[in-house]
Amino acid sequence: MLKSLEISYALTLLLSIPTSGFLVRLFMIQHDCGHGSFFRSRRAASFVGHWIGVLVLLPYDYWKRTHALHHAHSGDLDLRGFGDVETLTVDEYLALSRSGQAAYRIYRHPLVLFGIGALFHFVVRQRYPWKVPRSWTREWRSIWLTNLSLVLVVGLLVLTVGWQRLLLVHGPIVVLSCAMGGFLFYVQHQFEDTYWERKPEWDYYEAALKGSSHLVLSGPLQWFTASIGLHHIHHLSPRIPNYQLQQCYDANVELQDATKVTIRSSMALLKLHLWDTQAGRLIGFRDLKGRASAG
Repeated sequence: MLKSLEISYALTLLLSIPTSGFLVRLFMIQHDCGHGSFFRSRRAASFVGHWIGVLVLLPYDYWKRTHALHHAHSGDLDLRGFGDVETLTVDEYLALSRSGQAAYRIYRHPLVLFGIGALFHFVVRQRYPWKVPRSWTREWRSIWLTNLSLVLVVGLLVLTVGWQRLLLVHGPIVVLSCAMGGFLFYVQHQFEDTYWERKPEWDYYEAALKGSSHLVLSGPLQWFTASIGLHHIHHLSPRIPNYQLQQCYDANVELQDATKVTIRSSMALLKLHLWDTQAGRLIGFRDLKGRASAG
């Protein structure tokens, strides 16, 4: 990409697409390190996880803990806020002030979820995640070590290639990879007949199989995303490494009934914003017309 700057910036931008895909795949390796499914050695997982975290802008130990919370409480209406896309029930949304409703509508807009919001989440919020309890000493150490590593790596790159060339080359990669990551996470749980329940009705296995989608991708895209589209199997058993997810799917008929999503059909999912507890499904803002209150 640096060499392509001498030819055409259009070529540089074109090359940023597969480069972003490789970065997404690196994140998936970090993801498996966090689940203990990539290395037998915890020390090896932490070492690789940290340095991939520098590349993908995610402090490894902090991400690992919040992601574990996501797995432990996915689809649980009583425990939201860590590692998930903010989703309000209809009643919660209707109880907001007009400004609160406007803020939620802005947050759920695709340009925010996969654009400005995704960039803010990875580039800014991960540098100082203000919701992290002070008692999470290991996680705070990971945050500051990642920040320090970023300063050293970026500083070295600025000295060797210059900040202008670095920005021209790496800027598009950051934008695209953040958008890809945001999109993948969104379609994995945000579909009409997904799963949300309150305790004591909430069930881990129901949440895994009914609250996680099967994103059907072509062979190359499945490779770039390390088969994370088989998300229902991953949630059912996070210790299964990414390179065995397809094998598990093929060998177990009962795992082949999950809600299937394609890139084309995923566009319709962007119109879903609120959980209707009475109907047991996600609905869009347009579905609220004429309703004063609902579950």
